[in-house]
Amino acid sequence: MPTCTLHTLPYQPDPATYFARLRQAPGAILLDSARPAAERGRFDLLSAWPLQQLQVQPDEQGRAFLQRLRDGLKQLGSAQLPDGIELPFAGGLIGYLSYDFGRRLEHLPNLAVDDLGLPDAQLGLYAWALVTDHQLRTSQLVFHPSLETAERARLIALFEAPDGSASGDFKLLAAMQGDLRPEQYQAAFDQVQRYIQAGDCYQINLTQRFRAPCQGDPWRAYQALREACPTPFSGYQQLADGSALLSFSPERFVRVSQGQVETRPIKGTRPRSADPAIDARNAEELRHSAKDRSENLMIVDLLRNDLGRTCQIGSVKVPELFSLESYPNVHHLVSSITGQLASDKDALDLIGDSFPGGSITGAPKIRAMQIIDELEPSRRALYCGSLLYIDVRGEMDSSIAIRSLLIKDGQASCWGGGAVVADSDWESEFEESIAKVRVLMETLQRL
Repeated sequence: MPTCTLHTLPYQPDPATYFARLRQAPGAILLDSARPAAERGRFDLLSAWPLQQLQVQPDEQGRAFLQRLRDGLKQLGSAQLPDGIELPFAGGLIGYLSYDFGRRLEHLPNLAVDDLGLPDAQLGLYAWALVTDHQLRTSQLVFHPSLETAERARLIALFEAPDGSASGDFKLLAAMQGDLRPEQYQAAFDQVQRYIQAGDCYQINLTQRFRAPCQGDPWRAYQALREACPTPFSGYQQLADGSALLSFSPERFVRVSQGQVETRPIKGTRPRSADPAIDARNAEELRHSAKDRSENLMIVDLLRNDLGRTCQIGSVKVPELFSLESYPNVHHLVSSITGQLASDKDALDLIGDSFPGGSITGAPKIRAMQIIDELEPSRRALYCGSLLYIDVRGEMDSSIAIRSLLIKDGQASCWGGGAVVADSDWESEFEESIAKVRVLMETLQRL
């Protein structure tokens, strides 16, 4: 099998050092583990100048688009890494699926307004990437065998030259405001409770959107937010129309490595406190909360079912249940579900059978998505979608794009939500939806 070639660069703990040189190039994208402040991620991955941009067409079904992605990987061609090299990417697809890509996989109503106009999916096909391994402290250019010699030389020169780029300023032109007044949120919450009592559903993830006019360089906003909210599934994607996706997600959606599948749903949240005693008390309260553990378990069961559609029969396990993970603004309960990909399935089948992630819909999943479309006035766009890569070997990793912003047409949008179950309190849920994105909004306000 053809083998990728590598070119070693000086190790950089912050990918901004390299990404700044190409962030305005066509198809520029960064998948960022937010080291050294965030501790769980290992690799950063960045690229630009894709061979193709694959965008879902207006009337294209989800599985037809996934097949086009599969065809793109075949067109790029198989490749392996040199012996003894462990890196996540050998050339392939990098990009996003919006939450609304789920409409192309399931039958849903068409009630929520699409007022942002973000394409439901866009992934580039890349023949190279710069990969930083924070465990081994290496930064390397990875060249797919098909990449031309002249392009390799251009990229080496780009990254070995001194960096003369600088980010511009960014500012909000007003404070971010929620789209829903408290009484509107309460009305939606009450309708969820009626559905729960009627047996339609057990849990609904109810979200509200926050917006403000803005101006300036989205990359400056990303750098400030990364410092304030370092999370292992961060990312930045520059779109051709000048829009930018900024994500600071702590949550993995699904990962495939050598046929092993893992998903890590988050369900259960408490705010952090500057007072160590209060902070520790909040963490312990979450760890022992029957309500939050019940919410988490509902989603674990849902995801066991989702993975079971693509994994070998009997291979789906739950090795981790109700683990506590702490981030700058919140504590979370996190579980892990694993499986072995069936021999006749691939990572794109897994996406088709499990997208969007159950932790941000509710249970049962399809009914939850129908209720979300009825009760949330506007579409979620990137929020609760995914930033992901899929390489020519079948390796994949993907986030659930919570704690994310879309900067488009002079407006910054972000979203916060939480799980509503039978014993939820509307005021607590309303506050939680704000708490989850407060650090993002306050950081932008200070710029």
